[in-house]
Amino acid sequence: MNLKAITLAAAAAAVISTPSLAETKATGSGPNPFTDCGIGAALFQDVHWAAVTSNVIWDLGTTAVTSATASPETCSARKVQTAQFILDTYENLAEDTARGYGEHLTAAMNTFGCAADKQAIISMQLRQAMAHEVANPEYAEQSSHEKAQRYYQALDTASAGRCSA
Repeated sequence: MNLKAITLAAAAAAVISTPSLAETKATGSGPNPFTDCGIGAALFQDVHWAAVTSNVIWDLGTTAVTSATASPETCSARKVQTAQFILDTYENLAEDTARGYGEHLTAAMNTFGCAADKQAIISMQLRQAMAHEVANPEYAEQSSHEKAQRYYQALDTASAGRCSA
């Protein structure tokens, strides 16, 4: 089999599998790649023209469009900011979460768009989830990025339906 035939077969397989992803949502129901995704959305969450301009200047919007297509759940500016905050302050967040309160924990929930009256229940559920994570024998071997990712997932789960991110 020559290289051209292999390339065509791979392209055909990709095209055949793609419609199944698109069928789960109506056309146009996902995020707007230029205002909700990419570097522009992270920097200018409330100023749409600036988000669009930033995305286009940065890389002609390629990253934003790719994010909207491949992982639309990452297109919320609040989620991006919260993920970065968790990565930057993980050790402090871990301590606050173990205590059940603290300025870093409050800041993470505020950044995620959690109202003050919902934070106690979110904190409790997050604390339980992270206690389970830390008890896992593999936890000590995880990189700081993996720990931050697990924390983010736990916060996302604990805050489901309670926060605006």
